[in-house]
Amino acid sequence: MVTPEPAAPRVIVALDFADAESALSLATRLDPRRCAVKIGKELIVAAGPQVVRELVGRGFRLFLDLKFHDIPNTVAGACAAAARLGVWMLDVHAAGGRAMLIAAREAVAAAAAAEGFPRPLLVAVTVLTSLDAKALAETGVTDTPARQALRLARLARDCGLDGVVCSAQEAPELRAALGESFALVTPGIRPAGAEAADQARVVTPADAIARGADYLVIGRPITGAPDPLAALAAIEASLGAPR
Repeated sequence: MVTPEPAAPRVIVALDFADAESALSLATRLDPRRCAVKIGKELIVAAGPQVVRELVGRGFRLFLDLKFHDIPNTVAGACAAAARLGVWMLDVHAAGGRAMLIAAREAVAAAAAAEGFPRPLLVAVTVLTSLDAKALAETGVTDTPARQALRLARLARDCGLDGVVCSAQEAPELRAALGESFALVTPGIRPAGAEAADQARVVTPADAIARGADYLVIGRPITGAPDPLAALAAIEASLGAPR
């Protein structure tokens, strides 16, 4: 399994808000030494890249979850722009194909080097955790989510990416097939007793780690809690790794 870089927390808190004020307000209730943060499409469209700069400036490791998927040149340009923001991690869709994945990898490395930043982790989305076998079949993929995830993860590894975003349910097979140095980033994480909401394939934090996950993306169980830092602490305790 990938050992997170020194002081890099396993938990990535999803700041899935519609405006920068809400996201930054929640971030003030967290500790960048104890969690990374993730922002996605809604917040970027609403607030622009300044919210990324603000969070990075506060010391957070930031996962820019925009799932780039386009022709290689377009994705390369987007990934380079993300790297110049000083993000810690970003993602693309593995289904974009080999040429797109290689272009993304090369663009991230070049842009980070030019800015003097550490190279961000580049991971690929395999199968969205909102898709079960029936939903996947409606897109023309007749394999199970697990088989499709493995196929796309192998492609990402072969193209030199750092890891994949996958369901923790697929993590054991991916870990066995792809080795210990390939990062597994797992959304769809819910503490015991929490609602699944729009996630079709969920596991608890402790189970995700046991299955081979490196990083856990957790949103509403932390951001919707009366005390987000206490909710994070409870999750840490469930992992046997309080901070």
